[in-house]
This record gives sequence, C-alpha cells and structure tokens, in this order.
Amino acid sequence: MMRIGVTGHMNLNPETAQLVSDAIRAHLATMSGDELVGVSCIARGADSLFADAILEAGGALEVVLPSRDYREAKVKPDHVEQFERLMAAASVRVMDFDHANREAYEAANEAVLSSIDELVAVWDGQPGTGRGGTAEVVAEARERGLPVTVIWPDGASRE
Repeated sequence: MMRIGVTGHMNLNPETAQLVSDAIRAHLATMSGDELVGVSCIARGADSLFADAILEAGGALEVVLPSRDYREAKVKPDHVEQFERLMAAASVRVMDFDHANREAYEAANEAVLSSIDELVAVWDGQPGTGRGGTAEVVAEARERGLPVTVIWPDGASRE
C-alpha cells in the first residue's frame, strides 16, 4: 500500500481549485488506485480536493480530525456537504482534543506525517506564518526524509 498525505491552503479561489484538482488527479494517475491510501484532515480547500481525488482514483480515505468539536466549530456551511460525504466514505481518527485549536492541528499534522510514505503539498511556496501551517508541514516532512510533491499550477492563486 502507498500511503499519501496532504497539506495545503484552504483559501483557494474557484479557478485555482479546479487547477489544483486536475493536478492532484494527474499525480495520482501515476499510481495504482487499489493500493492507494490517502490521509487527510479534510479541511476546506486542498485537503478536501485531495480526498475527493483519492476516492475517484479508487483509493481508500483515512480522515484525521483535529478535535471532537471540529465539525461544529470549523466546518463552514459551504463545506458541510463535501465534509459529510467524505466522512461517510472514510475511516476516521479523531485526535484527543475537545476543541479545535493550534495544539489540535499540530497533533493532527503529526498523525498524518507519521503514517505516510509521501506528502502532497498544495502550496504557493510562501513562508509560513506560524506553527502548523502548510510551509511548516512541508519543512517537517522534508526533515523526516519524506518525499514531498508540491502542487501549485501556473495561474493558481489564493483568495
């Protein structure tokens, strides 16, 4: 089994979301779907686009939720349908935190990184703004020697 995790930006505009989806699908097409496991926190944006692509490729989806209140506290109305659909299709691990906060996100990132063979990073290459962001997760993966595939297609931008 090939286990691939994801990190990436949440604030993708609609055109970028399509570019990113296409690029993720192209990357996954180089792998055998029935031996593919995607690990994602299914946040809005990159995480959920990746999760959809994993399922479309015939892979299995593992979801890591940062906290027990994540859905109620963090899932916005425009993301509920996708979130619920992905949750129903996945095996789910919930981190041992009551509330979604920086510590919970860092624990979820650690759970993803410690269980994968490769990281897909939907990342514009900009430096991070603090602990637990996309840039920091990429740096940690590289320090661990994990292969990192950065996806940021030409013309991509953030909201």
